[in-house]
Amino acid sequence: QAQLVESGGGLVQAGGSLTLACAAPAKIYRGNVMAWYRQVPGKQRDVVARISHVGSSIYADSVRGRFIISRDNAKYMVNLQMNNLKPEDTAVYYCNTYPPARPFWGQGTPVTVSE
Repeated sequence: QAQLVESGGGLVQAGGSLTLACAAPAKIYRGNVMAWYRQVPGKQRDVVARISHVGSSIYADSVRGRFIISRDNAKYMVNLQMNNLKPEDTAVYYCNTYPPARPFWGQGTPVTVSE
């Protein structure tokens, strides 16, 4: 079963930075729009940012100007650089295609931002 593997989460103080990484199997990555999502317990999983196979990106209003999504087409990696983090960014972060494909969800990587 092909899955995406997220890493890079952790605990950080407000105003700090983290960079998340997602390793994707080639058959998921090639030609697809890739995205980062996040989920808080009890709430739906929302898209944070997405990037086309040629590098065009779109961001949720809540993270625009603070987060940067990028992809490495040679390594099948999708990264999310998160700057000026806020407590409301606390969530489990996942990557997937956009729109998401249910079988591909990985375990996610938790991000906690303290005051």
